[in-house]
Amino acid sequence: MPHILSVARSPVHGFSKQTEAAITLVAHHGVEGDAHAGATTQHLYRMRKDPTAPNLCQVHLLHAELFAELAARGISISAGQMGENITTTGIELLSLPLGTRLTLGPSAVVEITGLREPCSQMNTLHPGLMKACIARSPTGAKIRKAGIMAIVLTSGTVHPGDPIKTQLPPSPWLPLGPV
Repeated sequence: MPHILSVARSPVHGFSKQTEAAITLVAHHGVEGDAHAGATTQHLYRMRKDPTAPNLCQVHLLHAELFAELAARGISISAGQMGENITTTGIELLSLPLGTRLTLGPSAVVEITGLREPCSQMNTLHPGLMKACIARSPTGAKIRKAGIMAIVLTSGTVHPGDPIKTQLPPSPWLPLGPV
């Protein structure tokens, strides 16, 4: 059964986030107390381009299954280190379509806005991490494996162990792209 493995936040802009016993998701804002929360973009590189753009990256979700894949390549990563707010297990986040809604715990609802774009800042955590989070499909298309981004639709507090329920959008489904 899909569930939350870990939750994390950081009040300052940086790469990794501190794991917590619980985090509160605030509708149309993001993770309470997290530097990336806000109705408009809070990511520093995006703010330089357009500080009034809507924040499509209020919550970063990452599948824990990536940690085993990275470990096989000699890269040891644990929850929160890649800057994610929510580490999941048992759900194929990267294959979900755009607009999928996830109910996290008893009441919080997020809507998926796209894929996290791996960046060179990842290499400060571990050399080669960025490259390890990018693959190529048989057709040569770039596959981004660094998690997904979402906006908060319904507020709620989430904890490790909470279930994740998936509500797919109406078809036709659109694949996730970088956000």
